[in-house]
Amino acid sequence: MSESTGRRGRRPKSQSAKEDAPKEDKTPTAKEEDSNVAVSDPPPAKARSRERSKESRSTTPPAENGDGEVAFADLDTNKRYEAIKRGGGQLGTHLAELQHMSMADLLLLAQQENIEEYAGLKKQDLIFKILKERVKQNGLMYGEGTLEILPDGFGFLRSPDYNYLPCPDDIYISPSQIRRFGLKTGVTVSGQIRPPKENERYFALLRVEAINFEDPDKMGNMISFDDLTPLHPEQRLQLELPSEPTEINMRVIDMVTPIGMGQRGLIVAPPRTGKTVLLQKMANSILVNHNDVYVIVLLIDERPEEVTEMERTVKGPRAEVISSTFDEPASRHVQVSEMVIEKAKRMVEFGHDVVILLDSITRLARAYNTEIPHSGKILSGGVDANALHKPKRFFGAARNIQGGGSLTILATALIDTGSRMDEVIFEEFKGTGNMELHLDRRLVEKRIWPAIDVNRSGTRREELLLDPEELKRIWILRRVLNDMNPVEAMELLTSRLRRTKTNPEFLMSMNLS
Repeated sequence: MSESTGRRGRRPKSQSAKEDAPKEDKTPTAKEEDSNVAVSDPPPAKARSRERSKESRSTTPPAENGDGEVAFADLDTNKRYEAIKRGGGQLGTHLAELQHMSMADLLLLAQQENIEEYAGLKKQDLIFKILKERVKQNGLMYGEGTLEILPDGFGFLRSPDYNYLPCPDDIYISPSQIRRFGLKTGVTVSGQIRPPKENERYFALLRVEAINFEDPDKMGNMISFDDLTPLHPEQRLQLELPSEPTEINMRVIDMVTPIGMGQRGLIVAPPRTGKTVLLQKMANSILVNHNDVYVIVLLIDERPEEVTEMERTVKGPRAEVISSTFDEPASRHVQVSEMVIEKAKRMVEFGHDVVILLDSITRLARAYNTEIPHSGKILSGGVDANALHKPKRFFGAARNIQGGGSLTILATALIDTGSRMDEVIFEEFKGTGNMELHLDRRLVEKRIWPAIDVNRSGTRREELLLDPEELKRIWILRRVLNDMNPVEAMELLTSRLRRTKTNPEFLMSMNLS
């Protein structure tokens, strides 16, 4: 799983794979082959390019040894390939390494490799040229990505660095490989790849070596996400940072709306109430406090500068920032969100704990309202009667799974925007979650942070997440704050929290008489 980082001189990822990225050809060029080494079918072909036909060359698929690993006839070649898989080989022979590099670093690498005619190329095309030059030298390449299966039966490995959108350096997977391993959209597939042959356009996977970084044979024992048993959240996601006692925002959320693994939470926010900053802090707190949780921040219809800020703030091997900015079409919003939710489902099937922070579900619903075929039944505000079905499926996927694994979704819902459509969307989602966090504009106007309306916020079945003594004291605190307006309640709570270093210390200092 790749780490998404924002680097100097790099545009937001939503702009790095624009409309000029070539679309996949829908027809493979040759017959499928089922073989012991899972050699891929030829990738879809386009018109012959003179330059690529001169550069391209085929590689011989590796054999399989008794341990199920790739085995080359040359022992030295086998050692070099294993080093490439671990990231210790020559720079540029691992596709993910190149995708993580900034454009400035790639240009420098192209200059060092004496690659011709690289000026003016986009990042994906430059990576394509560098990879082809490297494979001429080594004859070895290793790649990975998240699978998207197209309607024609074949698929491509997409990169989170390009928000799972089509790019020239995508890796083709044949229908025979998909059928053999029972692959689904959203799984992360790793293996040896080869450059495109004559009349081919994409890199192709020679052999499936890992699925979600585990043995491919495990796919046969996986239970489908829809067949897993959902339960109430029982294990808590701790947001309070012991190393930062002055971080009041997370301490307030931990007491007012405790969050568990598998929570389906709605953050109800008027404009300019700090919801994006709140999501940043929540993502970083989860990454610090929980080493086994994977965090995906999904930004839909956001500003490019906010995407860059989020990428630079939320970083790590267990974090992704996926975006589709407001200048992208609604179809991109839909495609990106569906890839994210499918990847999260596949990870949960493997027993992982995943958190999706979505900003915002209102704009996602707007995108679906634009994209779906109109039914002729229009609700108030111009919302099609069928438009909210898929956004509800996205939000409803959050659940705690019996036997291990969970999918937590915390999504922002916009209100008080002046749009009747936004109000209708919020009303449709209100009550569907098991946690609601309400932000109040009056608190922002008085510069009181966090701008949380304590009395309107809460978590269902919070007794499953809290210690009995902690629950007792929080209920007493709520009774005290309930008699105050939101401004007075938050002023009192934050002033008391600043006197202590941790929430347990604050709760134990309360006078219960």
